[in-house]
Amino acid sequence: MPDHILESRRWLPLPRSQVFAFFAEPANLARVTPPWLRFTLVGAPPVMAAGAVLDCRMRWLGVGLAWRAYIREYDAPYRFVDVQVRGPYARWEHRHLFLEERQGTWVEDRVTYRLPLGPVGRAVHALCVRRQLAAIWDYRWGQVAARLATPHAAIPA
Repeated sequence: MPDHILESRRWLPLPRSQVFAFFAEPANLARVTPPWLRFTLVGAPPVMAAGAVLDCRMRWLGVGLAWRAYIREYDAPYRFVDVQVRGPYARWEHRHLFLEERQGTWVEDRVTYRLPLGPVGRAVHALCVRRQLAAIWDYRWGQVAARLATPHAAIPA
């Protein structure tokens, strides 16, 4: 089954060190996740680092799910990669990249993911998962901008 890719690129008018610190704080993951997922962080290190494990719980379509993420790569303040080691996806790899430009920071996300169950997983992706992930990302970016006290940043000229 082929992988799906979700990419986004947003610019924030803040220094990379500040933006990276926000994303590297485990508690902020719950703060930027839509409330309809009932996301809770049940275990995380006080400081993010390579090898860190985050345990989460959430609800999707009324079903409780456990998710364990492993921080496979961590290179502050430039990038980090988390991978799902237990959860609803057959594959989930999320790369976060932070690039300085024009007194601000580009935040690039690239998620490579695959649902389980072959043709059933592909159908569920087409019917709802693709749209739900887009909605989660939109909510997330609204929360990031609000919590970092920035308007939805315009792309620099």
